[in-house]
Amino acid sequence: MNASSALEFSAALDVVHVTDAVQSWPGLQHWSIDALHRMVFDFDRLPFSRASELRLLAGRLDDRNCLVVSHEAGGEAWDWLQGRAQWDPVVGVVADADFEATLSRHGAAMRAMDSVSDDAVPTDEDDMQVPELSLAGLADEPNQVVRVMGSTLFDAFRSGASDIHVESNPSGARIQYRLDGVLVPGGRIDGREMTEQAISRIKVLSALDVGERRIPQDGRFRMRIEGRPVDFRVSIMPSAHGEDAVLRILDRRALADEHAGLNLERLGFGGQALEELRELARRPHGMLLVTGPTGSGKTTTLYAALSEVNSGRQKIITIEDPIEYQLDGVLQVPVNEKTGLTFGRGLRAILRHDPDTLLVGEIRDEETAQIAVQAALTGHLVLSSIHANTVFDVLARFFHMGVDPYNLTSALNGVVAQRLIRLGCPRCAESVAVPPVLRDKYLGLRHVEQASRGRGCGDCRGTGYRGRRAIAEVLRIDDSVREGILNRESPRSLRARAVAAGMVTLADRAAELVAEQRTSLEELERVADAG
Repeated sequence: MNASSALEFSAALDVVHVTDAVQSWPGLQHWSIDALHRMVFDFDRLPFSRASELRLLAGRLDDRNCLVVSHEAGGEAWDWLQGRAQWDPVVGVVADADFEATLSRHGAAMRAMDSVSDDAVPTDEDDMQVPELSLAGLADEPNQVVRVMGSTLFDAFRSGASDIHVESNPSGARIQYRLDGVLVPGGRIDGREMTEQAISRIKVLSALDVGERRIPQDGRFRMRIEGRPVDFRVSIMPSAHGEDAVLRILDRRALADEHAGLNLERLGFGGQALEELRELARRPHGMLLVTGPTGSGKTTTLYAALSEVNSGRQKIITIEDPIEYQLDGVLQVPVNEKTGLTFGRGLRAILRHDPDTLLVGEIRDEETAQIAVQAALTGHLVLSSIHANTVFDVLARFFHMGVDPYNLTSALNGVVAQRLIRLGCPRCAESVAVPPVLRDKYLGLRHVEQASRGRGCGDCRGTGYRGRRAIAEVLRIDDSVREGILNRESPRSLRARAVAAGMVTLADRAAELVAEQRTSLEELERVADAG
């Protein structure tokens, strides 16, 4: 058995304890988890349940037949291989934690073999009948496409993914899950025909036009998984190799649990950022803006701020698209473009409803921006989000929408730039040296010699990260910053003024977490580049 040069091997078998049964295998190599991530597993050759028992996985990598064996495997695994000598695979041993991480990535989908059944189950909210997605009794489902898509939906839900990406390619499709904001492998579909059938299955579930493949389509469907209703929002897009699909997973019960007792501290804000956010949210009037990319938790932060100021003694009204969660004691108005209820029109009506505090889901256009600024100037507290990369890009967005700089600086209390940063997995964390160039680059790492990095394990699906928390850069509009804005100074000059006044940047917030061994240097660099 010859090792392929394209694989990342090390001859140092003593890095893990290897059983005598495994140590005797000829040509055995030690593999890194990077090689496992690149391997395409063959569960037809070695079924998943049997692979779990043997502590052995079969597949291909770099056009070679390969076997992965856990360092804790016994003699039964060798007996299985002896009966397939003609296969001539490259054999690599991996640490048991890496083997478990690989099993975790593929386990639910392969064990489930579940599908979307036609059994109707009424939802809690209405009399609609929704299909049940379960692990029980569906292994003999005759339709392979139904099995594949059902297992994908179930696996993604159980993994805590926020999105499923089905990406067509010349040989089929790649399935990826968005976990903690980052795409990770979720499986694959072999063959163009099977991929087309899988996309058609999604269209059928979403009540979309199966025959239309030239234009984008949007839809949604609902499943009952483990006794709870789960919504899937679907986007189908034509691509060079057919069609791609993205399914957003919306677990309303999990959302309700997340928002129960919601406050800024629970989101992970702490120290100076927490106090600044609370102070800005509790002012009697003015405007507080939260900015950041899609999926950075802007709406959740606004909800948390509202929850903290919702004492019952003020009239609080929101206008949102859509309403993501019901807030007690708050009048929530949904935007409806079809009926003409836009953000601007709804906001004008809300101001006639005697509010004290307003939440505008997003400022998208000139009309909404102008009305929101006027509301803040006339004694209301306005909370809103706006899409921009940095706190200073927010100012440029308002100027581009025709808002007068003097009115903006008079109305604006502060701007919060927010990111969600991944936390290292505590189970597989290992220490790495902090390069001198990073210690010089980030003030928070000046005296930090060692950082933490997750290797990947079963708990984190091999990613090295488990969970996220919010970090924020809070720009308070004081006299110095206000003067710089009115003078139309550059973002660099405004940032220098803000930092001199005590603003802590996103990069510095992330560096603090690195110093506390809670996240990695790679996450620090990602957040610093994004901010």
